[in-house]
Amino acid sequence: MRKRAAKKRPLLPDPRFNDQLVTRFVNMMMWDGKKSVAFKVFYDAIDIVESKKTDEEKSALETWKDALSNVMPHVEVRSRRVGGATFQIPMQIRPDRKVSTAMKWLISYSRKRNEKSMPAKLAAEILAAAKEEGAAVKKRLDTHKMAEANKAFSHFRF
Repeated sequence: MRKRAAKKRPLLPDPRFNDQLVTRFVNMMMWDGKKSVAFKVFYDAIDIVESKKTDEEKSALETWKDALSNVMPHVEVRSRRVGGATFQIPMQIRPDRKVSTAMKWLISYSRKRNEKSMPAKLAAEILAAAKEEGAAVKKRLDTHKMAEANKAFSHFRF
């Protein structure tokens, strides 16, 4: 490699929950650099989760973290060319990539939902993912199935 790996910039924790994971999620959700709008969307969604959740001993933030961990994939398939043929090779995922993939899926599938507003969409997807249902969890299951189906090619791992 010619260039050094990029330095990880430290994230400031968010104002309400004092959590860096929230800031990372909001940064991924943000459009056009409008962070305050993204924070408002996230906090409104958390408030909706707080009002709709069934489990009384968990806070809305814990419900969101549960949803995130339910969406997190543990293996994924990567394409690798071996002798003119491309194989899908199952590989373990790095912990930081697990988190960012889960966030990406949670955000993209909540955007595709058909509730009225973004906070409502996000809250609905969070509640669904916390119960191990919804599109983002289905995506994780599909990814795991794909890795399982291609287990025969795992000896090509690099």
